[in-house]
Amino acid sequence: MNQRSSGAIVSTHTGSLALGAAGVLFLLYPVVRPWADETTMAGAEGMASAAWIAAHLFAVGGFVLFILALLGLHTALSGDRTASRAIVTSLLGAGLTLPYYGAEIFGLNVIAGQVVKDGDPALLELADTFRYGTTAVTMFAGGLLLLAVGAVLAAVAVWRSGVLARWSGVPLALGFALFIPQFFGTPAMRIAHGVLMAAGGLWLAVSMRRR
Repeated sequence: MNQRSSGAIVSTHTGSLALGAAGVLFLLYPVVRPWADETTMAGAEGMASAAWIAAHLFAVGGFVLFILALLGLHTALSGDRTASRAIVTSLLGAGLTLPYYGAEIFGLNVIAGQVVKDGDPALLELADTFRYGTTAVTMFAGGLLLLAVGAVLAAVAVWRSGVLARWSGVPLALGFALFIPQFFGTPAMRIAHGVLMAAGGLWLAVSMRRR
């Protein structure tokens, strides 16, 4: 049922489509991303590739669509206050997270392209200088933590609603809670995390759609 309520910005139907698409994009992110030692020329070639840009743009798209999905969830739950808090928290989280992804997409791609052109991996040291800079890391980690809190609040709203399948918000909340730890895992672990994000997004999307 395509539920609409007075003042709703996004319908339940649109929100469910956005959530399903977000889940798929979060899976494509680690699947498409080149995996190589990023201190080597092979790593530089990966970061300089179109696949590197595409993979990280998939992640950006996932975050944006997740916010759109929360607006649809808010409609499905008739303006539930916890769902409202999930939107606000996640918006703040996305705002802090996305600048870091922008630098990963374009900044590292340019640096790596120059490394490949010169045949000298020394410039790759700039990648770690950027990634682990105090301001960059603080914003990025803070943003992902806020997104995790937002996803958990959404799961709580779903659980309490009596409208959607009670467990349908839990896997996605778990996926967001594991977003920071998965960066320290192997490529296989990171792809498994993408599978969790996709499954969680699709399950909740189906639950919203049936609503």
